[in-house]
Amino acid sequence: MKQQLKIYYTSDVHGYLFPTNYADTQEKNMGLLKCIPNFQKDENTLLIDGGDMLQGSALATYCQAHPEEGFPQAKALNHAGYDFVTLGNHDVNYGTSYLYQYLDALDATCVCENLLDAKSQTKKFPWTIKTLANGLKVGIVGVVTDYINVWEKAENIKDVTVSDPFTAAKQALEEVKSQVDLTICIYHGGFERDVKTSTILSKTSENIGYKICEELDFDLLLTGHQHLLIEGQLLHGTYIVQPSSNALNYFEINIEKIQNNIEITSTVGKPSTAPESYLMDELQPLETKVQEWLDQAIGQLSSDALAEDKLEMALYGSPVIELIGAVQLQASKAQITVVSLANTSPGFHKDVTMRDVIATYPYTNQLITLKITGAQLKQVVDKNADYFSLNEQNEVVISPSYLYPKIEHYHFDFFVGIEYTIDLCQKAGKRVTALRYKNQPVKDTDEFTIALSDYRASGGGGFKTYLECPVIDEGAEEIVGLIIDYIQSQEEIVVPKNMHYKINHSCDHEL
Repeated sequence: MKQQLKIYYTSDVHGYLFPTNYADTQEKNMGLLKCIPNFQKDENTLLIDGGDMLQGSALATYCQAHPEEGFPQAKALNHAGYDFVTLGNHDVNYGTSYLYQYLDALDATCVCENLLDAKSQTKKFPWTIKTLANGLKVGIVGVVTDYINVWEKAENIKDVTVSDPFTAAKQALEEVKSQVDLTICIYHGGFERDVKTSTILSKTSENIGYKICEELDFDLLLTGHQHLLIEGQLLHGTYIVQPSSNALNYFEINIEKIQNNIEITSTVGKPSTAPESYLMDELQPLETKVQEWLDQAIGQLSSDALAEDKLEMALYGSPVIELIGAVQLQASKAQITVVSLANTSPGFHKDVTMRDVIATYPYTNQLITLKITGAQLKQVVDKNADYFSLNEQNEVVISPSYLYPKIEHYHFDFFVGIEYTIDLCQKAGKRVTALRYKNQPVKDTDEFTIALSDYRASGGGGFKTYLECPVIDEGAEEIVGLIIDYIQSQEEIVVPKNMHYKINHSCDHEL
């Protein structure tokens, strides 16, 4: 007997429904509304999303700030006929109450095995079995990276426990496997090893997709989180896929079961030329409000503060960093501040609009102030130099680990308020050859106040030193709000020049 199943899979849409990246008003080949027309659903088809739907785009930000607009994400998924979703780490950025409202508006079933009620420790979204019209029984298990516990503000997840996803997935598989013909794990996480070579990419537990494939025997593992397109392949007997972010693509997966033999194939789907017309018409009034909100003028700068090439900015600084650094220093009253940019951050035009701010700083981060010693400061500045590598021609390039398996320019920091020199010809731990504060050499025993995002303060990006630093001020406002307040505080903001650092890379010896 032959039984077939088709799956359309999206993940990390981040609220990008419309075909725009919101940095400008030009239509792009992206967005969920351009993917949906390609979904041909019947009674033996499943639509599945891998999480991170509620945060990331200007539309998502606007809806969170205007609850009367509801959840256009849920409207889109409902119209398309999504069957299952799991949760992503960004889906709790606005708190679990907001998440639950979204799930209430959603027709799809949520599966997230390792999200537990904090009091009872019971599963909030346990595994389920879907029986198709052709009789095929499919076990659906969802898990999310437990690095939510590292990154998320405590108040946003106070009513839940995020447990070990591997343990939860293993237990769920043991419970469901004997009852079904096919097992699927939807994992909002990626791979800690290269799926082609098995080379170790990360030693943390943020991503454990390889471990799931190596030690468990799900038939299909649907992954996300890394925003890395991984075309379908078998990995230790489990078929894996991972789409890119922002609905730049999706997967069409075809499964055929003949007796005990299961064959899985997949293709990468591209957004269609025209978006789904019904949803476009229904959601266009909201999108118009978002675009009008983005075009609001909020202030004026003395000159443009636009972003340049990532490597050029990292080597020589940038006006956009100077401006955000000035914002954070004034708001925190700290001596030093740390600024990092999103992978895509266009910067600020002379006539600043809300679009400039939201596009340049899309995160929900708050500003936190810590106490840091001179020795610890030297450690984090040296760690930051991991962003750079030297090629065979002794030219500075961005380290491959920041580009693969996931592009992570946001893990490079700019330190405002200190003067320092990095020598890339020295070994890690010895690369800081000069470190000064107000023209005085920094001693290991010196103490400073340092303001940075709550994400970085939590150790995000591998900066574990910050976890050792006492908290002086937990902050109460998001950085994006501080930027808006700063720009509106004067008729014209003069873009400052507070960064002073040098990156040396002229090596005349072997490392």
